[in-house]
Amino acid sequence: METHYKLFRVRELADGDEDFVMALVSAFLEEVPEDAARLKKAVAENDFYTTYQAAHKMKPTVDLFELGVLNDLIEVQDWGKFEKKGEDISDKLDIVLAAVENASEEIKTDFNI
Repeated sequence: METHYKLFRVRELADGDEDFVMALVSAFLEEVPEDAARLKKAVAENDFYTTYQAAHKMKPTVDLFELGVLNDLIEVQDWGKFEKKGEDISDKLDIVLAAVENASEEIKTDFNI
C-alpha cells in the first residue's frame, strides 16, 4: 500500500473526511490516466500546446498524491511550453507515464475499485 503514491497530503487536506479522500481518489483515477494518454499522444505528434496543457493540468494532482515525478512532469510541460523542437523528451515522458500507471493500479487495488 502506498508504494507508488502517498496519501499523507490527501488525508491532511481531507482533515479526517474519508468521503473526501474517496472523492479525491476517484478524481485521480478518472482524470490523471486520461490526461496521461492525452500527454503521450501530444508528445508523439509534437503538439506542443496540448503537451503543455495536459502536463499543466496534471501537476497539482501528481503533486498532491506525491507520485515522485513532479520535476519530470514539469520538464515535459516546459518542452511543450517553450516548443523545444530539437529536444527529445521521451525519457521524461516515460517516467511520468509509468508513475501514473503504477499509482493508478495500486490505488485501484488499495481502494478495491
